[in-house]
Amino acid sequence: MTEQNDMWLAAKQAFQNAELLAYPTEAVFGLGCDPRNELAVSKLLEAKQRPQEKGLILLAADYSQLISFVDDAKIPQDKRFSVFSHWPGPVTLLLPAAPHVPDWLRGAHNQIAVRVTAHEPARQLCRALGSAIVSTSANISGQPSLCEAAAVRDAFGDKVAWVMDAPTGGASKPSRIIDPLTQQVFRD
Repeated sequence: MTEQNDMWLAAKQAFQNAELLAYPTEAVFGLGCDPRNELAVSKLLEAKQRPQEKGLILLAADYSQLISFVDDAKIPQDKRFSVFSHWPGPVTLLLPAAPHVPDWLRGAHNQIAVRVTAHEPARQLCRALGSAIVSTSANISGQPSLCEAAAVRDAFGDKVAWVMDAPTGGASKPSRIIDPLTQQVFRD
């Protein structure tokens, strides 16, 4: 138990210090950080060589960790079941962004990409941090996504302060990305 507590303590310390974390998701390893910390997000974008305009996905253990990023009042009552029936699971939803969500997080969009994961290691991480986390594939933009902790360490070195050594969920491709209000599919 102490070893696991130490692991979560190290993750929390990295998260609070605007450092990057790497963790397994349903299909690939993700790179993440505190979505409320502009310095941390800047480090992540720089490490990935990813343009800010694309925006980022937020990953959470449950919807309550996402509610401060989503303009929940803009999700119509008649669409709520179809929206939330996707979770937990490997589906990222584009939902209306709360007015205060900065463009360095949502990119050039009025929506925020969010997912409540069903992959238990990632859920445990979000619970331990008490927060949603930024989640983007662990790779340099345009390169293949990494699927093992050792590969992440090799590729990113000391740019990533904490790496969870656990398996991915075994899915063959990254999460679907859909707008549940229009049913438009952005990644299948």
